[in-house]
Amino acid sequence: MAVVLGPNRYGKAETRVVRVTRGPGGHRIKDCNVGVALSGDMDDAHLGRSNAAVLPTDSQKNTVYAFAARHGIEQIEDFALLLARHFVESQRAVHHARVSVEEYPWEPVAGGGHSFAGRGGESRTCVAHHDRDGTATVVSGLAGLVLLNTTGSEFRGFAVDEYTTLAPAADRVLATAVTAMWRHTKTHSGYGESRERARGGLVAAFAGTHSRSLQQTLYAMGERVLADGPELCEVRLSLPNRHHFLVDLTPFGIRNDDEVYQVADRPYGLIEGAVLRAGAPAAGFAFD
Repeated sequence: MAVVLGPNRYGKAETRVVRVTRGPGGHRIKDCNVGVALSGDMDDAHLGRSNAAVLPTDSQKNTVYAFAARHGIEQIEDFALLLARHFVESQRAVHHARVSVEEYPWEPVAGGGHSFAGRGGESRTCVAHHDRDGTATVVSGLAGLVLLNTTGSEFRGFAVDEYTTLAPAADRVLATAVTAMWRHTKTHSGYGESRERARGGLVAAFAGTHSRSLQQTLYAMGERVLADGPELCEVRLSLPNRHHFLVDLTPFGIRNDDEVYQVADRPYGLIEGAVLRAGAPAAGFAFD
């Protein structure tokens, strides 16, 4: 049986790095989880002939720490691009580098200049790609943005089969924890401002849309992000439906006037989709 080696990559996953910047006006902290994946001329390593093309993953980890010390970490997109470019330019066998960063935000605690509080479960994300020919792509995003509307959401007129028990809802609680990624048309400065506009658009569209389905809300959120961000060409969203069910209190002689709910964490509906600017270039592996 003839077999051949297919697409492959390797790297160092989940290098956790905390960079503290100390200044007279107080300290700043960047808390990041960095993933590196490299691909290129790696056939000899896979086929047992030579490891000469393989930069150890331990070296990749050390590079993350060294670059954090030497260059600092401002916008995570810039840091990811810097690392990706370095691995391609410094290693002849590497033709493509993918660097992902997840940032866990901290907020200063008033009064000390050196104390911080974590900002819950929301995190910032990015993925940067760099090719041997110099092509670079950047995808920014966020995860764990929890949103809830207590009204202004319905779900009815859906398909029904012999297993359907769900009753149509003319008014319901709609809640989700947003994972969003948005693709930049080109590398640029101002990733932080772009992220704030995108996040604000997601929140505003969720709050301002009378939802007939979570699918409709997804489209409205992606459409708003693209409307507010001319530097962006595509948004991808993953929206779990955090179901809130009215609790039946009649056995206790209590009337529940849409006030007390049970939150079901699983199973849950999962709505995913992409919204693209018309004529946007193909994403390829940019979201990988």
